[in-house]
Amino acid sequence: MTYFELFGIPVQLKVNTAPLSGRFFALSRQYHPDFFANEDEATREEALEKSALLNKAWKTFQNPDETLRYVLGLKGLLEEEDKYQLPPGFLMEVMEINEALMDPEGQNLADLEKRINILQSAIYEPVKEMVEHYQEDTVPEKALLQVKDYYFKKKYLDRIRRQLAGMA
Repeated sequence: MTYFELFGIPVQLKVNTAPLSGRFFALSRQYHPDFFANEDEATREEALEKSALLNKAWKTFQNPDETLRYVLGLKGLLEEEDKYQLPPGFLMEVMEINEALMDPEGQNLADLEKRINILQSAIYEPVKEMVEHYQEDTVPEKALLQVKDYYFKKKYLDRIRRQLAGMA
């Protein structure tokens, strides 16, 4: 059972959790292991498994990057320890930003943050429509590979962003 099946929603790359919170709490009550204490071992185990799956699904849906990762994994496009090769142009841009972070003396941190935000917008723009309006059976694998590319680029930028925040 996928996270989407558990919640009774279509597969999505961007999940709006606000309307799902009621469903989450209802399912939490339905599968809470305490309600199955007097049942047989198999029933208790199933309730425990569904409760754990529900909590993992909810946590995933609340994090847009984890939701992307989950869907890409469902589609067989992302392995657990995927070593993804990013385009050289992107890597050069990231390397320049990293070098600027290593020598912050002559750098304006606000300018670096602005540069990261511009790059973030540039990598999101090609996949924005797909991420926000994904329909499972209408998107070819080639398009999902663009989302995978975005996912890995964004991970790089997020690491730089965290480093930058630590310097502020």
